[in-house]
Amino acid sequence: MYNGKKVAVVLPAYNAASTLEKTYREIPFDLVDEVILVDDASKDNTVEVGTALGIKHIIKHEKNKGYGGNQKTCYTKALELEADIVVMLHPDYQYTPKLLVAMISIIGNEVYPVVFGSRILGGGALKGGMPLYKYVFNRCLTLTQNMLLNQKLSEYHTGYRAFNRQVLTSINFMRNSDDFVFDNQMVSQIFYAGFEIAEVTCPTKYFPEASSINFSRSMTYGIGCLQVSMLHRLCKWGIVKSELYS
Repeated sequence: MYNGKKVAVVLPAYNAASTLEKTYREIPFDLVDEVILVDDASKDNTVEVGTALGIKHIIKHEKNKGYGGNQKTCYTKALELEADIVVMLHPDYQYTPKLLVAMISIIGNEVYPVVFGSRILGGGALKGGMPLYKYVFNRCLTLTQNMLLNQKLSEYHTGYRAFNRQVLTSINFMRNSDDFVFDNQMVSQIFYAGFEIAEVTCPTKYFPEASSINFSRSMTYGIGCLQVSMLHRLCKWGIVKSELYS
């Protein structure tokens, strides 16, 4: 609980057995009321590790629903538990749970309704081992998206995100893709609805156990992000309409 607001941390997991405990142990439970682990049909013992850790809310997808599909389950459960602040934290330990305090306080003190942990601010991405091609890809894609959405985010592609309840109940995230482009559809929906996004500098780690997508899927993801940004701009101009913003 923070300032009378219930806090939930959601963990969208896929084959996270080797890193889940380390991530979970660093969660500040003096602030966090609920932890929700959603396992997307992992091939390892992620669920068993979560059970041994005493995680109360564990949901296992019998079939893999994809990264976006996993998040839909995460946010739906958090809202069902009446959380006022919801933070998505990847259980692969790529992002440090130690930033939860800062992110929760920004929303809990009603400074901003959304907070992203940015790998780009402070140069954390390259320091943490982000491949150079992914860094360049990230920067070019973010520049284009900022122009199309008329915003100034340092990056659109972080997986470390915190929201107040009003944001999640105001946007139609269930209309979004079940794949990785879900994240960018959410960003577009948030800005389209008139909410602001704060960013905090976030160190990151790249290692074999950390989740990542290959070059081919990165290209597909990038094209999808550009399509979302173009759709956003066309809808803002009133040229087209989309169910994403209904």
